[in-house]
Parts: sequence; C-alpha cells; structure tokens
Amino acid sequence: MKSLMLLWRDVAQDLGDRCSASTTRDIDTVSRRFEHEGISFLTITLPDFGKDFDEALAEGKVDHAHFAGFRRKGGLPRFLGGFLDLVFERLSGVLLAKPSTAAIQAIRQLTRLYSKVSLKCTTSRERAAYDDYVRTDAELEEAEKAWSETSISDFKRLSRLLFGRTLSGMDNLHATGGLVPKHGPGATAERLYGNAKFSLSEWTWRLESGGFHSVDYLLPNQKYWQGLERVKFAEPGNERPSRVVGVPKTLKTPRIIAIEPTCMQYTQQAVAEPLVQLLESDTLSGKFVGFTQQEPNQKMARQGSINGSLATLDLSEASDRVSNLLVQHMTRGYTHLHDAIQACRSWRADVPGHGYIPLTKFASMGSALCFPIEAMVFTTVVFVGIERARGHQLTKTDLKSFYGQVRIYGDDIIVPVEYAESVSSALALYGFKVNLHKSFWTGKFRESCGKEYFDGHDVSIVKVRQKLPKSRRDVVELVSTVSLRNQLYWSGFDRAVRTLDKRLDGILKSYPYVSPDSPLLGRETAEHSFTVQGWNPRYQLPTVKGWKVEAKLPLSEISEEFALLKYFLKRSVEPYAKKHLERSGRPRAVSIKLVRAPV
Repeated sequence: MKSLMLLWRDVAQDLGDRCSASTTRDIDTVSRRFEHEGISFLTITLPDFGKDFDEALAEGKVDHAHFAGFRRKGGLPRFLGGFLDLVFERLSGVLLAKPSTAAIQAIRQLTRLYSKVSLKCTTSRERAAYDDYVRTDAELEEAEKAWSETSISDFKRLSRLLFGRTLSGMDNLHATGGLVPKHGPGATAERLYGNAKFSLSEWTWRLESGGFHSVDYLLPNQKYWQGLERVKFAEPGNERPSRVVGVPKTLKTPRIIAIEPTCMQYTQQAVAEPLVQLLESDTLSGKFVGFTQQEPNQKMARQGSINGSLATLDLSEASDRVSNLLVQHMTRGYTHLHDAIQACRSWRADVPGHGYIPLTKFASMGSALCFPIEAMVFTTVVFVGIERARGHQLTKTDLKSFYGQVRIYGDDIIVPVEYAESVSSALALYGFKVNLHKSFWTGKFRESCGKEYFDGHDVSIVKVRQKLPKSRRDVVELVSTVSLRNQLYWSGFDRAVRTLDKRLDGILKSYPYVSPDSPLLGRETAEHSFTVQGWNPRYQLPTVKGWKVEAKLPLSEISEEFALLKYFLKRSVEPYAKKHLERSGRPRAVSIKLVRAPV
C-alpha cells in the first residue's frame, strides 16, 4: 500500500506547482499519519476532510466543527494550509471574495483521491451495513404510519399528472401481451448463469396471477407445453427470497445489493425496458427524468453554481427508502401494471445475520425495476414539496414551467433553490434521507452525476478505483491503473504520470503510446507521435504491439427448445456472438494477450 502514499505525494507536488503552494509539510503529515493510521487515513479520514471542505464552500466560511482531528492555525487547519489560504481568510475562516478555483480543485483532489478505491472493509463494518439495511426497512415502516390522507392523495394526484400517459401505456402493453422478458448477464439468487437461465424451472403463482403466464414466458410456443412439467410453482410463503450481499465499495462500507431470483429478474426486465423508453420519450416526464444521459444534470449543476438558481440534492440509502406502499398508490387504477409490478417484486430478502425479513421497501439495487420506479417516486415527491411551497395545486401548465429547473437522474436531484428546503421536507416526510454533506443550495458549489462546479468552473477530480498492480496477473488493477494514468495525463499531473508510467512499463514491457480509441493498454498522449510498428493493409491503419484485454465467456450450453426460446427473445438485429449456444454469461475472469492492433 506504500505505493498509494507515493502517488499521493506526486499529485500533491504537481498541484503545489500549479497553485504556487508549498506541500512539504502536507506530505510529511500524510506520510506520518499513513504510517500510524494505515490506509484508512487515505480512504476515510481525508475524504471526511474533503466533505467538510465542500460544506464550508457552500456555507461561505469554515465552522469550528469542520476538519476534526487536524490542528489549526487561526480559523483554518494547518494541513493543506497553502491551498486553504487561497480560498479562505486565515484568521476568520471566511470565504475570500475571489477564491482560487485551482486551489479549490487541488484540495478536493488531494482529499478525495482515494475516496472510491475498491477495498474490502472489515467484517464488523460489513455486519453494520447489513444491520443498517434492516434498520432502514424498519424506519420506512414507521414513516408510513405518519402519512396523512392528504400526503397520500397529493402523491397519487401528482404522480398521475406527471406519469399518467406512461402508466396508461404500460398498462395497455401488459394487457395485450406486449411485455417481452429477457435475462441479464448478472448473478441470480439461485446462482444460475448464462444460458442456464433459459431452462428456468422455478416460477411463482404470484407471477402467474400477475399476467406473466408460464406458458408464454418459459416456452418458445405452446407446442412445447410439456416443458412445464419441469417447472415448480411456488406459493407466496415458499417463494425464493432475494439474496442480500455486500460487494466491495470502499474501506468504510460495502455496497449492499439484493440479488433477485431468476424468475423475478426475468420478468422485471420485461417491465423495465419499455417503462424506461416511455418515460424518456414522454413530452412531459422526459423533461424531468433521465436514465441514459447525465449531461442535462451536469449542465444544470454548472448553471446553479454560477447564478445560484438551482440546488443539487443527494439522498442517502436512496433505493432502500422507496416504500412499496407509495409504488402501490402510484400504480393503483392501472390494474394490469399494478399487478405485474407487485408480482415480479421480491417481497422478502435473505439478509446475513438476520435471516429472512419481509420487505417494506419496494426493491434494492439489483432489481431491474429499482431505478425507473425510484425516479418516478422521487420526481413526484419533489413536486409535492414544490406544490406545498406554492400553496396551491399544480396544473400541467405549472409543471411545464419547471422545464430546465427540475431533473432527476438516479438519486441526483436538481430543483430550484427557492424550493430546496420544502422539497427536502417532503422527501423526509415520505421516508427519504437527504445527504446534507452532498446537497448544496447555498454558496457557489454544486455537484451532480459525477461533475462538480464552483462558480461555473469545473472542479471535478480524478479518483483511484483499484490498488496498483504488482504483476501482469493483476489484470483488473492493470486496466484500472492504465485508465488512471491517462486521466491524470489529460488533467496535467506530470509527476504522477511519470511514476505510473515507470510502474506500468516495468510490468507490461510492451506499453506503447496510443490514441484514446486504441483497444490496447497504452499511454495516451497529445505531445508525442503514436508508436507505430507496422501497417494493417486490410483496414489501412498503423499498428503496434501491445496488450489487449480479453474476457472469455464461460461454458454454458443449451439446445432444442431452450435455444429456440433464446432466439425468440432476441432484441437486436445484430447477429449473436459466435458459439452463443455454447458460451454465455458474464466473464468470471479477464486476461490480457499480447497482440498487434491499431494504434
């Protein structure tokens, strides 16, 4: 892990040169604390410093509660003092009239460089994350008890005003048999992979009664009706639960997801695909929600940082706080859709340390319906908050007046500043938790969808995602580090780039200069000519020898009616991959191969 400390040193020196700020004491501080506190100083303590910094930017001053654990001189910490003096007044801690945006970006970069590095956290932290998952569900149940008839009726009315056409279209689509299922590449609760999912032998009576008839969804056509003899139909009390697991996210906490049973994921995809298309193409809702384009949110965040007109809100545990009761209220009246969504929802989960628990939440990350449904719920609650601030019921004309002012992408929410507090109160009423460390409606700092701005200036940063590689066997780390190197290069970190180049050159040996479009692991450059070692006469392109990532699909054979079912469920006009009936699923490992390819 010492290599991470050395990379931090190089980044600090590059930023010190850029801002004409001394970093000698900062490097000594980080080196000393890293030695005594370990990697948690880089991955937890420094990011907490960064959160306080963003908060101070928004508030316009450094508070006495900010930067705990760091000694001060005057109103500011000594650590990163050379940069902080370019942003805040030393004695009072008040934001300067013209703070240095370069220094702002430098402080954010140095404190958050390792905030997202994928590391397995301790067993105790993982247990705590599972406990939080269960606690959140219990809190949501308590929130439901506090809802008045007015809060429910407001939610139902506004959801229909916003999404009526989409809900009606989905209802009709399911009623006429227009929903087409599909299998995703990921894991399922019963650990089926690849083509094995097409020979699905578990179904539920809830799915059957919800319009997902096994004869239509599990067979190529009714000629193969005898194939249903292999299928076991589960009663509600005996259904397979979703399987809750923690996947590496940061050293502080894992990411908690729920792996759905195959039959649930299969039918969820049938609903999710047309639902997303209808939401994004609708002339009203398409202005407020997005699933494929982050740029509208990013542009609005920049606008808010310039003129203060827009606030950026972020939610904690967003997916796990969407009440299924709200989803039922939103879809009630659209009988076919309502029944379908409830039928393909896992109603209980297997949580490590807690066993099977019934779910108050609609779904966790892992459900194909999680993101489109939560976007609809968030948007509705946002307008409940706006309506209450205005003091009268909103009309469709009123909603249209908010084009370009309200936008939801995942749990990134943008609203007009004058409604930020009312919207936050509405979110809390319906069981959501606004993350105040990442929500901004004062000052000139805004962030949304991976972009951060101060007064219109992009102060976004580069983050390390994986540990640095030690050999060519560390393929995931190699790919991530080459990407990191190229991001640092385009961001102007000369020392850090040289350090990573030296490390990567020693491991890869063949490590050429390439274009950003090259399929090879190489160093992108704007200053040097690309490394050219040959010519491809077929494509008339220069070539070079280098390492290419290969991901071999696992063996997964199907034939007869299961292969025919796969064919009938095909979406794209593009042909299947070669040997798709023999190999399928998400690659379980990746490797690199030395090849000659376009520069």
